[in-house]
Amino acid sequence: MKNALKMAAEFMALSARTAPKTAGKDYIEVKVIDDEAELVRLGEEMAAYGEKHGKRNYDRDGRGIASCGAVLLVAVKNAATAGLNCGACGYDDCTKLPKPHDGAEFAGPFCPWRFVDLGIAVGSAVKTASMLNVDNRIMYRIGVVARKMQLIEGDVVLGIPLSATGKNIFFDR
Repeated sequence: MKNALKMAAEFMALSARTAPKTAGKDYIEVKVIDDEAELVRLGEEMAAYGEKHGKRNYDRDGRGIASCGAVLLVAVKNAATAGLNCGACGYDDCTKLPKPHDGAEFAGPFCPWRFVDLGIAVGSAVKTASMLNVDNRIMYRIGVVARKMQLIEGDVVLGIPLSATGKNIFFDR
């Protein structure tokens, strides 16, 4: 199953990479993590982060990551505004949007259209997982810790763990 999960993760990365982007500008980064030791380390770091910051369920999700077969990380990195002057960010002129800076867990603010791009990329990836019958779940907590561990360069990161067991380990926990 390990090889099948790695291949599925690569196909998911392909789906994220080729997903449509606003104005044809690509600020999406993808990375597959399938090394067992690295997955265990990520899981342990997630539990430690949750304990240090008093945040719930990082330990639970960390245990799931430590026992899964692969994780796909999808991030938005150094994203410029779309230049639409649409006001969705709260400013009528894109040039008024403040430059991103590090927050508690991610960097921001960003043009909302870049988050749409991230969502489409992640949606395309999990669609591929579904087509391959690979258990998965989009997780915010993975992205927080993966970013802090510098497993991927990105300002906002989401993680998609993959598993192939008789029951999806990421639901009904």
